[in-house]
Amino acid sequence: MGRFIQVVEVGPRDGLQNEKTVLDPAVRADLVRRLEAAGAKRIEAVSFVHPRYVPQMAGAEDVMAALPHRPGRSRIGLVLNGKGYDRALAAGVDEVNVSVSVTNGFGLKNQGLAVKDQLAMLGGIVARRDDAEAIEGAPSLSAMISCVWGCPFDGEVSADQVADMVGAIAQMGVHEIGLADTIGAGDPWAVTTKVEAARAAAPNATLRLHFHDTRNTGLANAYAAIEAGIDVLDASVGGIGGCPFAPGATGNIATEDLVYMLERGGYSTGYDLDALIGTARWIGQAIDRPAPSALSRAGGFPRR
Repeated sequence: MGRFIQVVEVGPRDGLQNEKTVLDPAVRADLVRRLEAAGAKRIEAVSFVHPRYVPQMAGAEDVMAALPHRPGRSRIGLVLNGKGYDRALAAGVDEVNVSVSVTNGFGLKNQGLAVKDQLAMLGGIVARRDDAEAIEGAPSLSAMISCVWGCPFDGEVSADQVADMVGAIAQMGVHEIGLADTIGAGDPWAVTTKVEAARAAAPNATLRLHFHDTRNTGLANAYAAIEAGIDVLDASVGGIGGCPFAPGATGNIATEDLVYMLERGGYSTGYDLDALIGTARWIGQAIDRPAPSALSRAGGFPRR
């Protein structure tokens, strides 16, 4: 096989957090196990947010308790602040992903923090990470920047805004930095521009890209990312998901659609496409609506 592209599965978190149907922790843990059986090595399994704001993510500790540690598998917990980080550590996640926004508008809506305050919050978590690194089994840390290609409250986002934030995060010592198209506003050419700006600001960081398919540009944007040299992409099984704090933000790019495109193009992902399609159909039944992905309807090709 050709170049390996790491596809980080975010369905159990970003996929389910915007669905009307609230699934029990046991069902969400089952989803993680099914995805791992289909080949997922890194899964955003839970979010440590207050259930009053995102009831779909309640019981994160119960989900993690149902998922004993497995070598070669990494269960990621999303956090928005220091309290979430405390919960993530106590729950035993393998990785902590800290969400920050490149705009004041979304930061204030999502976390109650302007950009400068989000960076201060992240800096505090990084300091705690540095203190804990000597502890065996301490989770690794990454940061995901929301609204890189457009904000529902502040509008357009410049490449300079993105570069400034990426550079500030890299200087803290965060080695994986995500760029998220939270509302699906991006286009392939803007992907190239902002990847170049981020790479110039943090040449030694691993960039991880996260696309939504709100305006039917998700896979085109993923293609542009691959062409720009990106090796880590997020996707959600079935194409489910969205952001409850971003008006009009619909589903992520579908894991099975992305895997199909990549492997047809000669790339390697490590996923079992048929198992992914089966999992997409299963989660569609669980949330009481068909999964929106193309592959969950059409199947792969050639048919097996």
